[in-house]
Parts: sequence; structure tokens; C-alpha cells
Amino acid sequence: MTERTVVVGAALLDAGRLLAARRSAPPALAGRWELPGGKVEEGEAPEAALVRELREELGVDTETVERVPGEWPLRPPYVLQVWTARLCPGSAAPAPLQDHDALRWLAPDEIWDVDWLDQDVPAVREALTRLAAEAP
Repeated sequence: MTERTVVVGAALLDAGRLLAARRSAPPALAGRWELPGGKVEEGEAPEAALVRELREELGVDTETVERVPGEWPLRPPYVLQVWTARLCPGSAAPAPLQDHDALRWLAPDEIWDVDWLDQDVPAVREALTRLAAEAP
């Protein structure tokens, strides 16, 4: 069996909007937008990894809601899994602390206004269906 590493991404939803994060590194990805997240560490549950990564990258306290169906290949051995998540009451507002230089909350009609990383596009499409259900 081939080793694979799971990368978790957050479809962070708030008030009917989705958070997009613009990459600042590495150079090949800089300037493109993604769902924030990161690698699952050895022995860590994906949901716990997502909460940890969002705290490290954005300075927010979140909770995962549900897994977005599907799994998307990244550069081997990485695969992307996405969860919807929400800010915990009293959490700070998201800020780009590492790996990103800008954040945007996108309403459903603004989702495609940013240049998403190719591998995030299918996950964003899936998240958009949940966003429509969350809209106020």
C-alpha cells in the first residue's frame, strides 16, 4: 500500500460567506487562493488537525461541522480532504498569520471572483452547496 498524507482544508462558513486565503508561499502558489488548512500530523484526527491549523494560520478558534464528500489529489503523496467549519463564539476575527497575505469572506455570488488553486476548485464547488444552505 502506498503511503499518503492527508491535507485538511476548511470551508470556513460565517453568515452565509466562505473564507478564502491567498497564498504567500511557496512562489509557485503565491497569489492564488485556497481553503485554509494543512497537513494532518502522525496520530492526529483530521478534525483536530483542522482546528489546530486554523489556530496556527489564522488565529481563530473553530469547530468542524461535517466532512465535504470527496477527496482530491495534490502532489503525491498528498490528498486533500475538506470539512465545513465555523468560528466558535468569542473567537478572534481571522488574520493571515502564516502562509497567507490576505483573507476574503466571499458571498455565494463572489466565490469565483478569486483565482482558486486548481486542486481546491472541486472542494469549493462542494462547499458552495453548503454555503447556499447556510445563507441567512
